[in-house]
Amino acid sequence: MAEYGAKVMFWTLRQKFVDDSVNVEEKSRQVMYYSLAIGHHVGVIDCLNVVLECPLDGYQAWVDLLEGEAQRKMRGLLTFGEIVIDASHVNTLAPAFARLAAEAESPWRDWSEQMLQHLQDIAQEPAIYLMVRLLR
Repeated sequence: MAEYGAKVMFWTLRQKFVDDSVNVEEKSRQVMYYSLAIGHHVGVIDCLNVVLECPLDGYQAWVDLLEGEAQRKMRGLLTFGEIVIDASHVNTLAPAFARLAAEAESPWRDWSEQMLQHLQDIAQEPAIYLMVRLLR
């Protein structure tokens, strides 16, 4: 049984910016930009935007509709309290959410359509990712 008031929040990375308070010599700028590309945080701040919010019990019911590796990945939130969905997960998750977008009832259909759009965005721009967190 889900906790009353607990919810699941999905954030997506839409941009990064360099924190100007970090003094970087000109010689080091290439290293900094390389760090941006590979995701290390050397004075780099991720700008995350909320893209989906659902109650915990709704999330659990939604995940129960998934199968196989997609279900295992999304259940990780219930175990760890947080998961990241990045380009390495697109091929596993996209077919599962496409099926739910076509077959599931609302609200799972709507949520699946949103997830599918975010997965397509990630496929086109691998620097984008989703952060999913359980808030109690």
